[in-house]
Amino acid sequence: MPSAMEGSEGGEEGDILRYEETEDDNVSPTDLSELLKEGTKESHDRAENTQFVKDFLKGRIKKELFKLATVALYFTYSALEEEMDRNKDNPVFAPLYFPLELHRREALVKDLKYFYGEDWKEKIQCSEATQHYVDRIHHVGQHEPELLVAHAYTRYMGDLSGGQVLKKVAQRALKLPNTEEGIQFYMFDNISNAQQFKQLYRARMNALDLDKNTKERIVEEANQAFRFNMQVFDELDKIGRSLTEEAQDGGFPVHDGKGDLRKCPYYADKLGKAGPGCPCHAAVALAKQPLVQLILAACVAVAAGAAAWYLM
Repeated sequence: MPSAMEGSEGGEEGDILRYEETEDDNVSPTDLSELLKEGTKESHDRAENTQFVKDFLKGRIKKELFKLATVALYFTYSALEEEMDRNKDNPVFAPLYFPLELHRREALVKDLKYFYGEDWKEKIQCSEATQHYVDRIHHVGQHEPELLVAHAYTRYMGDLSGGQVLKKVAQRALKLPNTEEGIQFYMFDNISNAQQFKQLYRARMNALDLDKNTKERIVEEANQAFRFNMQVFDELDKIGRSLTEEAQDGGFPVHDGKGDLRKCPYYADKLGKAGPGCPCHAAVALAKQPLVQLILAACVAVAAGAAAWYLM
């Protein structure tokens, strides 16, 4: 589900998850933005090296998988923005409350309508890994609101950075329309200069009245946010490996008939009560029946005779 939690539009592919595009001479090593930058470097490296992110950056992203990633983002940002609204007047978060500029839920609704249709709500559900992430965001917002900045910073600053690269990759790889349908999530219409806004956001973070212990807890929460994101990436990667080429739009992915269908999270989820049978497995099993083989042989013979007659 990358919005590339960090990013640099002009950097190398391996640096796509880096927030800090320019050095700021006015920051102190004890400022929250610097502590987050230094304290999450290892998490950055691990996140950018997950298979899902590497494939995405190379344009190897299936449309069905991109849709599922968009679903994960929808549930994540719905939770995050609900808790941000809850804490909009709380001094530990209020200076970072920019709903007009940053909130992504409505943009994601537009993307889901594009991919799934007007009845999109009936076609999606929160995955297991995403639910763990959502549960943590709700816990933080309701019981430890001083840590909410970690989740907001990790997501939104990345959206304004590397997320803009991912927008171009997705549009090209998935052949999405140039009207920006399907990638509204990446569009920040109320931010005219992303770099200046990120500097403002970091300055607001650094001005929060926080003691050393709270800052350390925020850095650890940011690392936790990365871990949640990586778990979602890994979940998507597993689903991606169960898909062949491109899933049929609006239907099930094409299963290749190999392996245990029950181990495919996408099929297991979508089939629900319909039963565990895979169309490929069923067809192969049916074709092995002697009577069916006799009928098929007869059909081939008739078809061959008809073709010969037509060509005479």
